[in-house]
Amino acid sequence: MTKPEKTMFTIVAKFRTILPSCLLAMLVLQATGQDQAESSSPQTGKSLATFSLGADVVSRFVWRGIDYGNSPAVQPAASFSIAGLKAGFWGSYAFGQYSAQINDSTVANMGHYAEFDFYLSYTWKGFTLLAYDYFIPNSLSPNAGNRYFDFCNQTTGHTVEISLSWQGPEKFPIQLFAGTLVYGADKEQDPSGVYGEGDKNNYSTYFEAAYPFSVVGFQLKPFLGAIPFGSAWYGPYGGVINAGFTLSKSIPITKEYSLPIFGSVITNPQAQSVFLVLGISI
Repeated sequence: MTKPEKTMFTIVAKFRTILPSCLLAMLVLQATGQDQAESSSPQTGKSLATFSLGADVVSRFVWRGIDYGNSPAVQPAASFSIAGLKAGFWGSYAFGQYSAQINDSTVANMGHYAEFDFYLSYTWKGFTLLAYDYFIPNSLSPNAGNRYFDFCNQTTGHTVEISLSWQGPEKFPIQLFAGTLVYGADKEQDPSGVYGEGDKNNYSTYFEAAYPFSVVGFQLKPFLGAIPFGSAWYGPYGGVINAGFTLSKSIPITKEYSLPIFGSVITNPQAQSVFLVLGISI
C-alpha cells in the first residue's frame, strides 16, 4: 500500500469511528400534502400544531442515486408538527414488480417494492436533528419475513439513521445534510469482502449539499451527494453517488388549488447510471 493510500485508509477509518456519534448535516424534508389542519393560541394567534396529509406520485423511486422498484410508485405521507418538533410516517408502494440479477444465470422476481418509514425530528435556528426508521417488508410475502416488531439488531428489517442538518438563510439558502445508519439492517463486510453480510454494523454514511434558487418561474435545486466508504446500501467504495438537479413548479388549477409538479435528472457516477424522474404532489 502506497503512502497516499495509507493516508486515505486512515482518514476513512477515522470517519467510520467518529461519524456515528458526531454528525454534521442537513435534512431536506418537504410536506407533500395540501390538506392541513391547524390549532392556534387565542392569545397570540400563533400556530401551535399542524397536521399534514398527502402523497407524491413518481415515475420512479430514486433515492440517493439508487432506483428502488424499477417502477412508478405512490408515496403517501402524514405528519404532525408542534413548535420545532415533528413526527411523521412516509411510505412508497410500487405499481409494478421488479427483478434482480442474482448471478450470471439467475434472475429473481422481487415482487412489488414497498417501504414504510417513521421519523422524529426537532428544528432549531435552521438546524434539524432527525431520527429516521426505514423498514422494507418482504415484497413477495408482506406478512412473512422482515417482521415489523422484530427489533433485534442481527435479524431486524429496520434500519435507523441519525442525521443533523442545516438550512441556510434566505439570502444564502444552501442545504447541507449528513446521516449515518446506526442500527439494524446495515452490516459491514463478511470475510470475502461482501458488504451487508458481516455481523457488525457498517455505519454507512451519506453527505449531501444542495442550493435551491428561482429561475424563469421555476424552483431549481442542484444537488451533490457522496459517501466516504463502502456500503451495502450505497456502493462498494467511497465517492459521489448522487448528482443532478430538481426543477419544480406549482401549476394553478383553481383559485384555491395549485398542483405541485417536479422533475429530476439524477446521475450515479459510481454505478454508471442515470435517471429522469417526473412527479406530482396531491
